Amino acid sequence: MYRITLDALAEEQIAAIPVEALRPLAELLTLLEVAPWSGQPYNPANPKANMLTHAFGERGLATYVVLDERREVYLVRVEWP
Repeated sequence: MYRITLDALAEEQIAAIPVEALRPLAELLTLLEVAPWSGQPYNPANPKANMLTHAFGERGLATYVVLDERREVYLVRVEWP
């Protein structure tokens, strides 16, 4: 299992998202604990990089870094337009 760590900006963004986005976000975080490489490359030109994005809910997008050596997922940004 991977540990989820939130960047300060991601924490602020999570605090500001609407209630209907919280459950899909929680489901995504649960998925990332066991399958962090399930997202899409942040930079399609570098598909093997450890920075990924993953959609959640109807409009959400999370950006994160997989740190395999530490068994950690560092959540950088959470967007809900």
